[in-house]
Amino acid sequence: MGSNIEDNQDDVPMELQLKGKKPSSQKLKRHDSLDVEASKMPDAKKVIGTSVLLKLAFQSIGVVYGDIGTSPLYVFSTIFLEGVKHEDDILGALSLILYTITLIPVIKYVFIVLQANDNGDGGTFALYSLICRHSKVGLIPSTMAEDSDVSTFKLDMPDRRTRRASQLKSVLENSQFAKFFLLIATMLGTSMVIGDGVLTPCISVLSAIGGVKAAAPEAMTEDRIVWLAVAILILLFMFQRFGTEKVGYTFAPILCLWFVLIAGIGVYNFVSYDIAIFRALNPMYIVNYFKRNGKDAWVSLGGVVMCITGSEALFADVGHFSVRSVQISMCFVTYPALILAYFGQGAYLMNNTGDVANTFYASTPKPIYWPMFVIAVFAAIIASQALISGTFAIIQQSLALGCFPRVKIVHTSKKHHGQIYIPEINNLLMVACVLTIIGFKTTEKLSNAYGMAVVFVMFLTSCFLILVMILIWKTNILLIIVYILIIVSVELVFLSAVLYKFEQGGYLPVALALFLMFIMYVWNYVYRKKYHYELEHKISPEKVKETLDATSSHRLPGLAIFYSELVHGIPPIFKHYVENVPALHSVLVFASVKSLPISKVPLEERFLFRRVKPYDLYVFRCVIRYGYNEMRNEEEPIEKLLVERLKNYIKEDYMFSVAANGDNQGETASLIEKDVEVLERASNMGVVHLVGEQDVVACKGSGVTKRMVINYAYNFLKRNLRQSSNKVFDIPTKRMLKVGMTCEL
Repeated sequence: MGSNIEDNQDDVPMELQLKGKKPSSQKLKRHDSLDVEASKMPDAKKVIGTSVLLKLAFQSIGVVYGDIGTSPLYVFSTIFLEGVKHEDDILGALSLILYTITLIPVIKYVFIVLQANDNGDGGTFALYSLICRHSKVGLIPSTMAEDSDVSTFKLDMPDRRTRRASQLKSVLENSQFAKFFLLIATMLGTSMVIGDGVLTPCISVLSAIGGVKAAAPEAMTEDRIVWLAVAILILLFMFQRFGTEKVGYTFAPILCLWFVLIAGIGVYNFVSYDIAIFRALNPMYIVNYFKRNGKDAWVSLGGVVMCITGSEALFADVGHFSVRSVQISMCFVTYPALILAYFGQGAYLMNNTGDVANTFYASTPKPIYWPMFVIAVFAAIIASQALISGTFAIIQQSLALGCFPRVKIVHTSKKHHGQIYIPEINNLLMVACVLTIIGFKTTEKLSNAYGMAVVFVMFLTSCFLILVMILIWKTNILLIIVYILIIVSVELVFLSAVLYKFEQGGYLPVALALFLMFIMYVWNYVYRKKYHYELEHKISPEKVKETLDATSSHRLPGLAIFYSELVHGIPPIFKHYVENVPALHSVLVFASVKSLPISKVPLEERFLFRRVKPYDLYVFRCVIRYGYNEMRNEEEPIEKLLVERLKNYIKEDYMFSVAANGDNQGETASLIEKDVEVLERASNMGVVHLVGEQDVVACKGSGVTKRMVINYAYNFLKRNLRQSSNKVFDIPTKRMLKVGMTCEL
């Protein structure tokens, strides 16, 4: 959509320019889109060494697996809410647990879903972003010139898989309903994951503290347990500011100890009580369990779901680590420990069916009861960490797609891009957790709410994954059918079971999701409206001179840097400015600050420029690129760096003209000297930073709903959550002027 400037201008890679090598004519062709070059990431791909991989795997234990790792605290009690009616029911439930953990977290997530990451990021928004990058299904049109090169199905159809992908791509791109449905489904799934981030801390901490009530029921009343849980949760959220890396290194040893102990206790229990518990490996016990219990067995699936809570964290948190590190930690630590723990609990229950309501602590050997209680509390705190980190990750992804108000993102690691902390979201999650735990009070009520969020997100992930399989991976249709028949059908059965408990607490994640969806949709709706407004009113570089002539603008000595979020074209606020202030500085630079997902950007590649013709206007477009580990503040001499790089660009730009058109080198040298002198004189006279800010209102004649969304809901979110312009662009506030205009959408 963005207009190209200097369509016939030639270019070469920056490396050749800096080394002074003369470009060959074959290398002079370029896609003249500043947006394309601004998104290129120098040295972005790095091979992770074995030592780093093992460190990440170790960290991931402390961040990713707390939720699924602490599920042995409450699974059997949520399956048998009314007690065990038949001894073989324990074998049936244990068999269900075994195959559910194997099928969903291990086979589905670890070996399939993790491969569908979007440049290392996981979660629902990552899947949506991945689909959008391979087909034009986003509601905001693609502005990248290179997007058309991603999928060339119509040019090459060698097999059925490619034709199938082309047909699906065509259907999605030509259906406005499909585009809207995908976006809404993504928002809903993301909201459900954030709902998990609220429910996980509550149920995990309450379950762990339940050990005190089991040992001393008279001393620990329900209210005391609730307030103790609240205090622990507040401390947990206060700890988040130290970052995923420190949290991971702090929590990982504790959770490793937890997995070793629950595995050891499991071995002790099935050796001591019933070594034949491994009969549960036979899936016929599942069939007999359903035959014997009918509807009750189906309802109990809502409890079985609790053994895979936190599976979505495997995917949502992968951006904090890496795919291989998560696979290693799951297959070699978490999965074996969980299976041994559940088999041990099953063996204990075969001889003590009356203890099913408190299986974990009842099956813990008395000599290590209190040490296990302490470690269980710490493990529960860690369980809360998994979805909190996942929530930070998906909020960051939603920001990139214009589906959430801009909030402050703090990169907490100098080594890993995905390790972040978002203060506003952390505080909101803390408040939501405290209110939820005070309102529900018991794990039984919370488990009904929790199961709804868990299964819905899993099912939605499968739906998106099927699109990825067809559209991007071009998977064999037989394998897709097998995936649907085995995994998707199982998830649908689980979903039907948790929907049965909607009135008993299942409404909570739905209510949370709808609230978050409202915020996301309002922001995205206005974001799209603003995008189309700027698209319709932007000034092409070719029209700049016409605009200046029409407004009779005078040129003042000095350099002005005009900031906006628009990378392609000149923002419409520029025309508004010159119409009201018919005076411009002698040199004008339209700048956009862009953050890349790499630690640092080399200085020589930080500034990308384009010149707006005619040359005597002295108007330039610029993208300033930073890595996530580079601090920007008022002490940094950004003007000095920009001026120096702009001088280099002016020289290189004229050199391209000589190489491409055979211009006279003597005349070119004179022009270079003149333009550099103009630039130096302007910068010496003073630099001013102009920041464009657009207020939005619904246009006249708009309906009540549109006016409510734009005038009230959006502007309320913008005032209360969005960062100010100087924080967004990191520019000196002492020499900053804001230029505002009101857009009627």
